[in-house]
Amino acid sequence: MAIPALVLVLAAGLWAIAVVTAQLACVDAARAGARAAARGEPIHDVRTEVIRAAPPHATASVIDEGDLTKVVVTAVVRPNWGAALPSITVTATASSATEREFDHHPEARHG
Repeated sequence: MAIPALVLVLAAGLWAIAVVTAQLACVDAARAGARAAARGEPIHDVRTEVIRAAPPHATASVIDEGDLTKVVVTAVVRPNWGAALPSITVTATASSATEREFDHHPEARHG
């Protein structure tokens, strides 16, 4: 009787670790995207960097709001070994002020 209970507790613990690991990976990916956007990189390049850093099969949205860029990373975590355990969706968001090129503004030109 104790062995099945121990296995269940161990499975739940491993599942919790997998979810937390995916959450941290989403946070890291969103922050990396926000940093890239803050450097003024193109949105496509930011999204590519985010997907590269995110957990497998994650989705990423990069929203340019003018002076602010918002990065949202979402991943669905499914257990490979426990069909009875539910899938869990984790999401992370990061925002940054966005640098813009000022060459087209007359006041930014130096005589």
